[in-house]
Amino acid sequence: HVQLVESGGGSVQAGGSLRLSCAASGTISSNYCIIWFRQAPGKEREGVAGFDSDGSTKYADPVKGRFTISQDNAKNTVYLQMDSLKPDDTAMYYCATDRRGMAWPPHSGDYNYWGQGTQVTVS
Repeated sequence: HVQLVESGGGSVQAGGSLRLSCAASGTISSNYCIIWFRQAPGKEREGVAGFDSDGSTKYADPVKGRFTISQDNAKNTVYLQMDSLKPDDTAMYYCATDRRGMAWPPHSGDYNYWGQGTQVTVS
């Protein structure tokens, strides 16, 4: 059983930065991928950044050059560094994982393990 816990959200002014964390526990083997999704009010959940099982990364076009996904294997934690934040980045951010290859853009229905989400508000 896999559990994910996000943290690090908050309110920030446009141009500011936040770093989100996703701490994983349970049985996660090397053939899992992990994705950061976000969902703004009235919009569909969308993939923002992800690690494939081979360690390669993908980013959604709106965040390329501003967001960076990284991981600390010793802490079983994945981070999302968000710089140059814009009001359009306002959303609930979730991390998700599953034992699969990472399609891009990812489909939220393909992932069975989710965190509770952390709110990011940019004004």
